Amino acid sequence: PTLLLVIFLYFYLKRMFFGPLEKLLETRRAATEGARAAAEASFRRASEMAAQYEQAIRQARAEIYSEQEKMRRDWREEQNARVREARAEAERQVERAREQLTLDVADSRERLAAESQGLADRITERILAGSVQ
Repeated sequence: PTLLLVIFLYFYLKRMFFGPLEKLLETRRAATEGARAAAEASFRRASEMAAQYEQAIRQARAEIYSEQEKMRRDWREEQNARVREARAEAERQVERAREQLTLDVADSRERLAAESQGLADRITERILAGSVQ
């Protein structure tokens, strides 16, 4: 009779206590694994999004640096063009000043030649006028 009671108790507890407990534990394990899998998937998505974000930042920085470099190049080219233009204008002014100086020198020589001829004529007249007296 004890053996029968133990066998009966075994099947009864298995069906009434351990079966539902096992189902409950299995449900919890499945929920925990599902939550863990969901957390891992969320972590992977977050990691991927962070990597995409970092890539986007790197790309934006590269574009900004490229744009800044282009602006610097354009500015240098503009400055060089202005310097060349100013240098050319200065050379034109120097050339005009040389031409004007050449004209002034020629004009001064002509005036000096005319004045020296006039002075020579007056000196000659005075010398001749002095020897005639």
